[in-house]
Amino acid sequence: MSRSKAEAGAGSRSVARQRARAVTGAAPVFAALGDARRLALLARLSTEGPLSITELASGSEVTRQAITKHLEVLAGAGLVRDARAGRERLFELEPRPLADARRHLDGISARWDAAIERLRAKVER
Repeated sequence: MSRSKAEAGAGSRSVARQRARAVTGAAPVFAALGDARRLALLARLSTEGPLSITELASGSEVTRQAITKHLEVLAGAGLVRDARAGRERLFELEPRPLADARRHLDGISARWDAAIERLRAKVER
């Protein structure tokens, strides 16, 4: 193998390792988003701003304990953060992990688009 091919192979392995790290980093976010209740909590936090567990549980058939567990999963994925406000903890959306997940999905989409374009070009020859 010529040096340029070896360097190209090393470069593609490096890109593959970077993609693998991105997938590993994004996995907790996608796992946390895989639950309808957690998505609903994020939607409320994104539209209503910081809320307490009591506020998040009001009008819901879900207990405060269940809300707390869902918030712990979201916090573990970096999707929410909390702060003390007197005796309450207020939870707030942390948008950066969502933006990172979006970039990850955009990269997958671009690779699929490129693969489909290559297939189309071969079929049309």
